[in-house]
Amino acid sequence: MAFMNLKPAHQTALKEFYNIVPEAVAEKALVEFDAVELFFKVPYLGKKYKVYHPEGQVVCENGGEVQVTDQIVLLHYLTHCSNRVLEGSKIAFQELTSGSIYIGPFTNRSVRPLVAIFGENQEKIVEAAKLLGGWKEDLGDVAVTVPVLPKIPITFVLWEGDDEFPPSGNVLFDASASSHLHTEDYALLPGLALWEMKKLVKM
Repeated sequence: MAFMNLKPAHQTALKEFYNIVPEAVAEKALVEFDAVELFFKVPYLGKKYKVYHPEGQVVCENGGEVQVTDQIVLLHYLTHCSNRVLEGSKIAFQELTSGSIYIGPFTNRSVRPLVAIFGENQEKIVEAAKLLGGWKEDLGDVAVTVPVLPKIPITFVLWEGDDEFPPSGNVLFDASASSHLHTEDYALLPGLALWEMKKLVKM
């Protein structure tokens, strides 16, 4: 998804979502399903979304247009999320299924924006993470974990620069990550979280 035409990706996601069993999905994905009005209620990056089944319409309860990238992420999460629970241990992108194949897009869309936005403003990433229900981690010089989706916490790690080296960063995932989304989604998702975090704090 990070490097393909979004329209076909969205159409495919809608087709897959159409065939799910809502009650089973709600249990796996740790979300609510309204069996009367036929929508999932999904917390995502600090907001609540309604995802209607079977048509796949996505509505933000706060109002406003929902970008296609966010629609695809929500549809993919509901369609692919498994029963596997969060493990609490962290892995690098390369450790995800076929992660080495997508490392280029992941670096460009996630690691570089992390350093560009927060590398010189490390206290701001803590502020932004807390606004999204996140928390600090004891990693790097500064690190935070943001609960992007109920089973998708993402950890952002920053190291301060010095006279010889510029600031650097990395993005880590729960060891269960490959059971809930495709690796291609993880190449894009941290970047979506970072831009949302940037909007929440004055830089």
